[in-house]
Amino acid sequence: MRLSLNDYISIKIHQTDLHLTSYIKNKLEAFNIAPEQNLIMLLLWEKDGQSQHQISQKLKKDKTNIARMAVNLEQKGFVHRVNCSEDRRSVKLFLTQEGRELGEKVIPIAEDFNDKVIHGISKEELKLLEETLTKISKNVDCLL
Repeated sequence: MRLSLNDYISIKIHQTDLHLTSYIKNKLEAFNIAPEQNLIMLLLWEKDGQSQHQISQKLKKDKTNIARMAVNLEQKGFVHRVNCSEDRRSVKLFLTQEGRELGEKVIPIAEDFNDKVIHGISKEELKLLEETLTKISKNVDCLL
């Protein structure tokens, strides 16, 4: 029996991601920051001074994509890129004052968004969802 479109879990995950991204894109538009750039900023607001390589690993994005977004964030005045003295190939990202101030505005929006997304979902369901998504991710990793 052939699967219908609604039977593919990858499509359900993708469609959900599109909804999430569309919502947050609209919320971030006023701050001149794209959703993917916001992921980098969220990591820096957690811990400033991370390398582009570290960010690439945490976000599971290729280094070239992260480097391009870092340049863009620097041009917008949100981060400052610094070559690492120990390894000149390594570039660390540091928040500027403008980047820190952006966090004061954007973090509450991100937290409110997260609260709305998980509304009506129990802690047990969230834990199960996280475990299931981790298993799916590992299964896909094995295919690569």
